[in-house]
Amino acid sequence: MTHAILISAQKGSTQSIATLLARKHSSLSMLALLIILALALCACGRSQAALKLPDTEVLVATPIQQDVPVHSEWVATLDGYVNAEIRPQVSGYIIGQEYKEGAFVRKNQVLFEIDPRPFQATLDRAKGELAQAEAQLSKSTIDVERDTPLVAQKAVPKEKLDNEIQARRAAEAAVATGKAAVERAALDLGWTNVTSLVDGIAGIAEVQMGNLVGPTSHLTSVSQVDPIKVYFPVSEQEYLRAKHVSTTGQPMNLFDSSPELILADGTVYPHNGHILLTDRQVDPSTGTIRLVAAFPNPGNILRPGQYGRVRIQTSFKKNALLVPQSAVQELQGGYQVAVVGADKKISIRPIKAGEKIGTLWAIDAGLNPADQVVVEGLGKVKDGTAVVPKAAQLQARER
Repeated sequence: MTHAILISAQKGSTQSIATLLARKHSSLSMLALLIILALALCACGRSQAALKLPDTEVLVATPIQQDVPVHSEWVATLDGYVNAEIRPQVSGYIIGQEYKEGAFVRKNQVLFEIDPRPFQATLDRAKGELAQAEAQLSKSTIDVERDTPLVAQKAVPKEKLDNEIQARRAAEAAVATGKAAVERAALDLGWTNVTSLVDGIAGIAEVQMGNLVGPTSHLTSVSQVDPIKVYFPVSEQEYLRAKHVSTTGQPMNLFDSSPELILADGTVYPHNGHILLTDRQVDPSTGTIRLVAAFPNPGNILRPGQYGRVRIQTSFKKNALLVPQSAVQELQGGYQVAVVGADKKISIRPIKAGEKIGTLWAIDAGLNPADQVVVEGLGKVKDGTAVVPKAAQLQARER
């Protein structure tokens, strides 16, 4: 009996211990679960805190509003004010080149020498023939002067005097012909020295020593380049507007302006030019008419054949909106700016960019005078970015 009671007590104790252990294990699991949940909540809080970045600071300003000049540009071609092709007047062999290629030469300066010996011989022969004609004229004159009084005395037949008078006239004609031959031979001899026709830059020689040349041979060219001519085509519509004939579009101030020349590398030539003339006709294939401007060229820096752009102030635009060029972003051939809205978020807005005025850029469309435009920090923002705008001061360009 006593043994049974002990066994029963032991069984009860074992069950109690098992119950306690189960309860403890359940408590531990619950505690671990709570710890995991707490850690997850902390991590989520830190993740949300990490996602919430501070707002980006940018400099903003409202556009400057002022009158600005409007310019137009055209592709230009440079050419000599005078281009002289150097060709010989006589045929012969080149025996000398008397100039430095690419150097400045003066009018009447000798450039090439043709062998003069054949022409000297021709001149000497012409002088000899002239001397013979003059001698014959002298004899005929003596005959006429001697026989004229004898004919009056009827001592000499009149027919003889008539023949002598005719002989004298023939001798006079022979003398005139001889003088012309001498003059022509002297000219030919002088033309063996091929000279420059103008002051200018001489080109590369197209013949060599010993070449046989003639009147059809091109020896070189000399171009007067100070001043230098600049050709540029304008459309027929622009021409009519500049002549104040067109009733459409804003009139252009084209002919009374001082054009600027922008060189091929973008450099602005330091000297302004003036319009010389307008071509006689419109090119039917392009619908343009050529204008010619002249630019001073001290030092002969500009040369024929160069390309550039002619830039002319054609009008003024009233109350134009200007922003710094750093505020304008070019994308796929278009332009855009970043504008800060009332909610302090960025709005990327497409614009139509116009004239560049110094460091500023005139905006033709897409902006309002009260817009807050991002002028610094454009690369840090995109559409919808929250920002902290800081005011920047823009200075208007002096006109």
